[in-house]
Amino acid sequence: MSATTEEWRKLSGARLFVTGGTGFFGRWLLESLLAANQRLGLGIEATVLSRDPAGFALRAPHLSRPGGLRWARGSAVNLNAAEVAKGLDVWAGELAFDMVIHLATEADNPRTVADPLAAFDVIAGSTRRALEFAEAVGARKFLFTSSGSVYGPQPPDLPHLAENASCAPDVTDVTSAYAISGSAKRAAEALCVDFGKSRGIEAVIARCFAFAGPGLPMDGKFAFGNFLADALAGSDIVVTGDGTPVRSYLYASDLTIWLWTLLVRGAGGRAYNVGSEHAITIAETAEAIRHEVAPKARVRILSAPDKTRPTHRYIPSTARARHELGLEERVDLPTGIRRTAAWLNQAR
Repeated sequence: MSATTEEWRKLSGARLFVTGGTGFFGRWLLESLLAANQRLGLGIEATVLSRDPAGFALRAPHLSRPGGLRWARGSAVNLNAAEVAKGLDVWAGELAFDMVIHLATEADNPRTVADPLAAFDVIAGSTRRALEFAEAVGARKFLFTSSGSVYGPQPPDLPHLAENASCAPDVTDVTSAYAISGSAKRAAEALCVDFGKSRGIEAVIARCFAFAGPGLPMDGKFAFGNFLADALAGSDIVVTGDGTPVRSYLYASDLTIWLWTLLVRGAGGRAYNVGSEHAITIAETAEAIRHEVAPKARVRILSAPDKTRPTHRYIPSTARARHELGLEERVDLPTGIRRTAAWLNQAR
């Protein structure tokens, strides 16, 4: 909390509107907002859009009670001010927010590949609607969580991707969820910049990479979560590929600090990489989790390395966020592993 006290003070009394608030990013932002309201008496109000507020209330009842949050039923895909006002039982003209945080996205890779047009509409289309919503309710600041996928495949001789990197996803590749979502995120970023120029909305772009921490799915596309699930189950930690891809992991509390800072102090029309610069292979990640959580387990790598293919890297340069906004990585990977494991054990 002390790391963001200055940012929280600047949000005192703010009215926020949040899409995608029930996901990994959203949960961390909402939890931190409630804690800041309680400890600092800021009076921040956040309205959170959800397709199923009642269902989420069963999973996280403390986030459904009064204390700075209220919930609006709806989807970012067809977001509009009139429908939100109707759901909140207020007159549309009374609907007003200072800032919009747009986290909603298409996170299901098989669904993205099965219907690229639908995925594009969820990612880019919902961003346009969120920007139009921001204009309609008088919001002055807009935070969009983009992705490192906008860079496309990272050149193997490029250690870190900077925001001015010239690489891009292959727009003709409709078989890769990474390429499809990367193209859609680039289009969404362009909308943010265009709305800033034509409508005066300060849209800040957070290009997010890979993360670790409580709440990360344990049985999906995230290697960190899959390995930790194996370790906590007392089984072998299974690497389904050859373990050579290179990743980095920013812990969720650092992610939260970075996103709030970008909302408050980030420059409109500017993109900032959000992630860790500390590169580690997938195999090394599995070994680090084994070492911290299950020393007696073993790591099983199912595929032999293919030396004919370049190593797949996904590592950001965070120089812009560090130099312009004073952001830093506070939690290293071993500590993040231990904290996540402890939280999961407590939640059982």
